[in-house]
Amino acid sequence: MASLASSFSIARSSRVTSQTTARCAAMNIANDNSTWANRHVNNKHLKRTTTTTTYYYYHAKRFNHKLNASEVTEQTNRPQKDDFYELTLPKPLDVKFARGNDGGCYVAFIPPNEPKYEKFEIGDKIEGVSASFGDEVWPAESFGQVMYAIKNRNGDIYLKMKKCYGDFSAMEVEKNSQFKSERAGGNYGQGTKEQQMNNYSRKRELENERLDMFDEAIALYNQKKFDDALIQFEEVAALEPKNYMSDNFETTTDIYRVCQYNIACCFSNIGKIDESLLALRRCMASGWTDYRKIRTDPSLAKTRESQEFSKLMNMFDEPIFNENASKFLSKMFGKK
Repeated sequence: MASLASSFSIARSSRVTSQTTARCAAMNIANDNSTWANRHVNNKHLKRTTTTTTYYYYHAKRFNHKLNASEVTEQTNRPQKDDFYELTLPKPLDVKFARGNDGGCYVAFIPPNEPKYEKFEIGDKIEGVSASFGDEVWPAESFGQVMYAIKNRNGDIYLKMKKCYGDFSAMEVEKNSQFKSERAGGNYGQGTKEQQMNNYSRKRELENERLDMFDEAIALYNQKKFDDALIQFEEVAALEPKNYMSDNFETTTDIYRVCQYNIACCFSNIGKIDESLLALRRCMASGWTDYRKIRTDPSLAKTRESQEFSKLMNMFDEPIFNENASKFLSKMFGKK
């Protein structure tokens, strides 16, 4: 039996090799020393990966197309596209960023019809960012650090971007192959169950990680290390669960609202009033209703001095002093 299995294996290997050689010969592709990978032989195409780039050689019988050796050499010797590009942009940035699975900062949204953002592609990663002040460029170590640098920068923002060519894997939940096949066939099996368990475990891990980071941010804030606390609070806010819905139909978590409030306090303490107001807007828009605390908290004293503070508060809370009512009463009783 062993000899029969061995003979069958040798015959099968010989047949596959001869079929592949025949198809390559039919397409007139030179047998050079390039590396072959991800071989997919069917009626559609052969995928050939070289050290420089990947080309698809379509089946000659179906497309009636041949490549000679000189064409192959010309294509494989073309220079590889640059993996990095650099931009200097004015504030505010309309591009939206998201935290990736590796903790990095990735492009998540690009405004349409904006020429200054045309180099961006969704999924590209920030590798370097201008420091919050001066000409220094910081390596992008984490999402929170990048957001801190962008928000604290007074002038134009320099970004060094890594081009990911539409690869969103860093922002997606990894799925096993068995789950994918079951999903495609509309079935529920062991692969789907395993994927659900992995998702649950990952969710619990992220929740615990988020709470630890939040505690660390609070400790830094209490030590008046507002810059360091800002980075941590930004990280915690970025870990907000997607499509969250609480039992009372709230769409944001309590920890997100508290983070935005503390971000506003941090910015107020370091004198970044516009960023403080923006964080307050996000805080109240996400469901924060303790308006008295906002009006009395000493940490927001500098922010309350801004003329925009009253306008912002009036959007969410009933004004303490109603100007329209005052004007009406003045008209009614001011004149005899």
